[in-house]
Amino acid sequence: MTSLRTFAFAALCLPMAAMAADLTITVKDVRDASGAVFLAVYDSDATFMKPALAKFSRKVNAAKGEIRFVFHDVPAGRYAVSSYHDQNGNGKLDTNSFGMPTEGVGFSNDAPVSGGPPAFSQAAFESDGKSDKSIAFSLNYF
Repeated sequence: MTSLRTFAFAALCLPMAAMAADLTITVKDVRDASGAVFLAVYDSDATFMKPALAKFSRKVNAAKGEIRFVFHDVPAGRYAVSSYHDQNGNGKLDTNSFGMPTEGVGFSNDAPVSGGPPAFSQAAFESDGKSDKSIAFSLNYF
């Protein structure tokens, strides 16, 4: 019994580790398995839609239907996500002569795409950094 009390006391005396949670993002309605799906997580209006400044990003081979991305140790904060389906594999989101995407695009909160990408505030969500968080949104093909 003494060793159990000693262990419990020692555990209480250790400094608390910084807590961060997993963020699971499901991208739905991927049209087909061609190319890749890119996803970026932004933590401010100033960085939103600037892939080089994303807090987290990932590229995976496309799969028809749903693709799940998991980011570990995500601290508390306000985030917004953008994603696109690079169907032809050229590493960029293709657009037509009017600037409209010709490949699938989507944003957290299913924020609407009308005349350009949504504002950070339209796609933003909160993560408390303690509890795992899951979000889902669809890609839209125009």
